[in-house]
Amino acid sequence: MREQLERFLTELAAQRRVSPHTLAAYRRDITRVLDRAAGAPGAPVGTSAWTTELLVAAQRALWNGTPRRSPATVARALATWRSFSRFCVRRGVIATDPSAGLPFPKLPKRLPRTLPAAELAAALDRIAGDEQAPRDRALLELAYSSGLRLSELVGLNHGDLDRRAHVVRVRGKGRKERIVPIGDAALASLDRYLASLPAPSPGGAAPEPRADAPLFPGRSGRSESQGHPARPARAGRLAGRTVQRVVRRRLAAVASGLGVTPHALRHSFASHLLDRGADLRAIQELLGHASLATTQVYTHVSRSRLRKAYTQAHPRA
Repeated sequence: MREQLERFLTELAAQRRVSPHTLAAYRRDITRVLDRAAGAPGAPVGTSAWTTELLVAAQRALWNGTPRRSPATVARALATWRSFSRFCVRRGVIATDPSAGLPFPKLPKRLPRTLPAAELAAALDRIAGDEQAPRDRALLELAYSSGLRLSELVGLNHGDLDRRAHVVRVRGKGRKERIVPIGDAALASLDRYLASLPAPSPGGAAPEPRADAPLFPGRSGRSESQGHPARPARAGRLAGRTVQRVVRRRLAAVASGLGVTPHALRHSFASHLLDRGADLRAIQELLGHASLATTQVYTHVSRSRLRKAYTQAHPRA
């Protein structure tokens, strides 16, 4: 079964263009079950061991383990086991899918976390005064202006940016490309950031960067991350964790001390567009969502805001 796991992951990477992060999660979820079946990490597991009883025990261990896993984590693991089981059935490795009858946990409905527009704009305008301010503001302005995922933001190249057209080419999930607009404020921040970069030699002018050079390189051009789905680690990109620290540091006040992540900027991008009358289909295209159902969560955010505004303002609410 461990050999089948490697074939399964290879197929996901080659045919479905699954990202390395997703592949790593799939490997962890399935390896955990195989180790349980074998009784030791890495030990061989026969095909007959992949049973419903094994998966039920693995699911129970997630619920009752320390720390207790969330319903979302359990649901993700079950989806992974089911995908792997179906792969093995297609290949004739096992006769039936042992995960077919396992129930998915009920997931709580969570609305996306958004930041108030006025406070967010003020916080972005306050970023100044230290050595990293130009880079940090460019990162946050671009993420908010174009609704980028964290991996899309750190994966940008110089050649992806078209200043004249005010757009940027983005490589999203499944390596799908899309073109999204950039606002004037984000472009101005990018120009200030690029102008602040040191010249390669004292007194020398910085050469025009290569089109495939990272827009946001790591320290001294070295890679700070474990690589990017579409590019090798040698490209020297800024680490996603660095961006997370920048967001927490620069936007803590806006989040009212509740914590904030880079994805909150993407949520805010979509919600603020919808609040100001943007078409839901257009927002879907800008976010790179494959399904409109994924984008529709933002309509619930706007409805909740309307309800709150009504309750606070109407004299007989």
